[in-house]
Amino acid sequence: MTAREVLLVVHTGRSDTRHAAEKLAGWFADAGIKLRVLEREAPDLDPSCYQRVLPAGPQAAEGTELVFVLGGDGTLLRAAELARPAEVPVLAVNMGRVGFLAEADSDLLEEAVSQVIAQRYEVVNRMTVDVTATLGDRQLARTWALNEASVEKSSRERILDVRIEVDNRPVSSFGCDGVLCATPTGSTAYAFSAGGPVVWPDVQALLVVPSNAHAMFARPLVVSPKSRLAVEVDPSGHPAVLCCDGRRTFVLPPGARVEVVGGKIPARLVKLRQEPFTDRLVQKFELPVQGWRSPRA
Repeated sequence: MTAREVLLVVHTGRSDTRHAAEKLAGWFADAGIKLRVLEREAPDLDPSCYQRVLPAGPQAAEGTELVFVLGGDGTLLRAAELARPAEVPVLAVNMGRVGFLAEADSDLLEEAVSQVIAQRYEVVNRMTVDVTATLGDRQLARTWALNEASVEKSSRERILDVRIEVDNRPVSSFGCDGVLCATPTGSTAYAFSAGGPVVWPDVQALLVVPSNAHAMFARPLVVSPKSRLAVEVDPSGHPAVLCCDGRRTFVLPPGARVEVVGGKIPARLVKLRQEPFTDRLVQKFELPVQGWRSPRA
């Protein structure tokens, strides 16, 4: 039987997270599961926590059962970047504040490890987007995102003029701070902060969310997952920036065009519980589910 191995990705800037990594490593070692960690994180971790050290790259998760994350949503997005080429799932335990994408909070760390050891977990696919930026016939960028691809102004004091297209047909043009093209998973992240709708993660759709747009018609749009979205930067305007998941950033000169379509490769996330998304939404955002008119217990 092939030895089981897990890639551990840790937010090493927090002492409680490093301590949690030590406990996790002990539980996995007792179960005969090997751990590998990333080169840049290894110096901050106790050497007893891992058996292999690899550079961050496409090969980091190759051959592992899953990528185990200790951190917040930012750490999970970093881990997803490593897991995607190997097509292995990601399991995140939230060690920060909201941690909307995390499957469990820190108080359930031991339970999460136990379920991995016993292989009592489900893997679900989350929609991604494929993103291409061009200037005429020249390709500027080709990348992907789990949460969102945003086209934003590059200078705080300037307005970004854009034109929005859906399926190669113009919809609207306006000045704004930016435009987000998001997945349902990303609807509760940057897109939510910009005024977009919350979309349940099992809904297949693409979102277009303008940020601080100067226009009468600049409302969020929810379109087919098969649609082709495009954001064109005004050729006579100012440069912009393309940012995917807050991690991959590219400069967009005036006249650049960004196209966003449903991703060919989904992100794979570990699901430990059959908790409805509604419950997670209420819990993470601390929503008031009992109005002042409701009878008191």
